[in-house]
Amino acid sequence: MSSENVLTPYEKVLAARKSDRPDIMKYINVIFDDFIEMHGDRYYRDDKSLIAGIALFNGKPVTVMGNRKGKSIEENIRYNFGMASPEGYRKAVRLMKEAEKFRRPVITFVDTPGAYPGMEAESNGQSNAIAGSIAAMLKLTVPVISVITGEGGSGGALALAAANRVYMLENAVYSILSPEGFASIIYKDAKKAPQASEIMKLTAQDLLTAGLVDGIIAEGDRCFSDISRMLEKELGILGRMKPKEIANSRYEKFRNIDRGEIK
Repeated sequence: MSSENVLTPYEKVLAARKSDRPDIMKYINVIFDDFIEMHGDRYYRDDKSLIAGIALFNGKPVTVMGNRKGKSIEENIRYNFGMASPEGYRKAVRLMKEAEKFRRPVITFVDTPGAYPGMEAESNGQSNAIAGSIAAMLKLTVPVISVITGEGGSGGALALAAANRVYMLENAVYSILSPEGFASIIYKDAKKAPQASEIMKLTAQDLLTAGLVDGIIAEGDRCFSDISRMLEKELGILGRMKPKEIANSRYEKFRNIDRGEIK
């Protein structure tokens, strides 16, 4: 049974954060074949919290990337709880440019509380790296499809989700900041995160109603096969468009958000 009718918005936040949810490697191993991971941003170092590489989907090459949180405390620390640093976003841009050159669709899996806000990240150009990733993704003339699989937090998530099509798992959330952060600002009390979640409209169902995402994927045994079918369908539709049409439609999609014209 779908959890759509039984979980409150904040319960969905907690569900999205559970460590037993499938991580990006699970999606890669089940949905794609022959994944080859690429490392480094060619400027500073490799960011292990953001995995990116090349794989085959239905026999055709695609670029796949996304956030990696880890399943244990040790892995959480190693992968920085899925919070990418500037080098992670620069790695993503490097792979996007490569995908553009070789005409490979880009598929992203987003699960992050946000970009890493540490002093080192800020001194290395975090905000510029996030902006650069968003700008690079909006300009791509190859199809881009994003799936929010858990948390989609702030610009750190948007940097991987400026896509032609954005889908969410039914218990995923997508928002400008965490409910705890929102509650701290509005109510001066982080413990009021459940109340904040009610007004933030951060659930997949809220965002679909608002026209900000293109579809919801049910969780459970059929999740991976449903994602595969969605990718096959959407890549087929986008693949029939001219390169400039792909880029223009994505650009207009995001330009029209504040106008209430998203369909």
